[in-house]
Amino acid sequence: MNASALIFIIIGLSLISYFSGRHRASVSAKSQTLIALPKHYGYMTAIWSGLPALLLIILWAMFKPAYLHEQIIQSLPASVILQAQDQLDLYVNSINLAIENGEPVEDPIMQKAMESYQVADSNSKWILTTLVFVIGLSGIIFSLTGALTKVQARVKVEKVIRIFLMLCSAVAIVTTIGIVLSVLFEALRFFEAVSFFDFVFGTTWSPQTAIRVDQVGSSGSFGAIPLFVGTILISLIALIIAVPIGLLSAIYLSEYASAKFRAIAKPALEVLAGIPTVVYGFFAALTVAPFIRDVGQSIGLTVASESALAAGIVMGVMIIPFVSSLSDDVINAVPQAMRDGSLGLGATQSETIKQVIIPAALPGIVGGVLLAASRAIGETMIVVMAAGLSAKLTANPLEAVTTVTVQIVTLLTGDQEFDSPKTLAAFALGLMLFVTTLVLNVFALHIVRKYREQYE
Repeated sequence: MNASALIFIIIGLSLISYFSGRHRASVSAKSQTLIALPKHYGYMTAIWSGLPALLLIILWAMFKPAYLHEQIIQSLPASVILQAQDQLDLYVNSINLAIENGEPVEDPIMQKAMESYQVADSNSKWILTTLVFVIGLSGIIFSLTGALTKVQARVKVEKVIRIFLMLCSAVAIVTTIGIVLSVLFEALRFFEAVSFFDFVFGTTWSPQTAIRVDQVGSSGSFGAIPLFVGTILISLIALIIAVPIGLLSAIYLSEYASAKFRAIAKPALEVLAGIPTVVYGFFAALTVAPFIRDVGQSIGLTVASESALAAGIVMGVMIIPFVSSLSDDVINAVPQAMRDGSLGLGATQSETIKQVIIPAALPGIVGGVLLAASRAIGETMIVVMAAGLSAKLTANPLEAVTTVTVQIVTLLTGDQEFDSPKTLAAFALGLMLFVTTLVLNVFALHIVRKYREQYE
């Protein structure tokens, strides 16, 4: 029986255990005082039936490939096992491929290995199925015994839940550490081939290298300054558009707008967050960029067909909901007593907003702006379609530029070898982007803590 069917069986046995344990506890409550609610006994028996069986399936899925691989190796004659390791691996892979595709083979050695594989696979499935049923039925049997109500069910259930929550937190931490380490190790490999100072302080980005050693090609220039300047330029334009509009709209919706208008305007504004970025990219490339180019030419300016200004404006429109929605929620969370106290002292509504509400809500507003900035820094599609791929070191928003995320995508596509400096440069860019975002988060956290201490 496969794992999917076993999971459904575990769910069914757990449900039976839950209702059986709860019913048994409810009946016992008529003649004795329980130390927990009947539902806690049901939860405990369900956990007894389902959790060990589920862990058994996970362990089986982890160790099954190695076990079956070992069974194939043991079925091979010594003449095959004593071959070179790469030849042995190739032979075993051929057997695995034949098993997966169900292809008949003529080699008697391979036939014997396939038979051993199938026998071991069938036996392991039967053993697993038997253990799952035994564990599941043991929970049901325990729910029918008199010892059920003598157990501190609530304490045990809460302990299991607490361990589960700890594991979830650990998964998030381990995933973050794994991402950082994977990027760091590959970035260190890149810095073995390219100087760190040339990468960080270089002003020329041209990562074209030869695919093979015997091929004539450029050695590449990996100066990342143009990429970070382009990223900052486009993100700055986007924030200049999004922060004032988002913050002012949040102030109006929370302090001035009527309830009827707010009920219509707020969902309409948040629709912008649900539009796919590729649609924004189409809009920027086909509408905004030509409009900016035509306006620029009409007043004598030279505007590129793909410009940072077009990408920044559209990106700013895209992240307006991030600033507006979060700022609106934070402003509404300011206690009404602070508003009443300010108005009672003779301040006008606008003075109350400027001197009381905004300072009190500043930590949340900074968080919304930070989220919008992170969204702008990590955007790729709009930049590809509206700003281009040209890595220019310029602060002119009317010229074509590129960003770090766009270059990461570009470097990881194509037929370049994975261990070449061109491909490894993507990990170095990712590491630098991670460090930049970390510094930005630390700065924002400092501002949040400063004003939170002042107004709490």
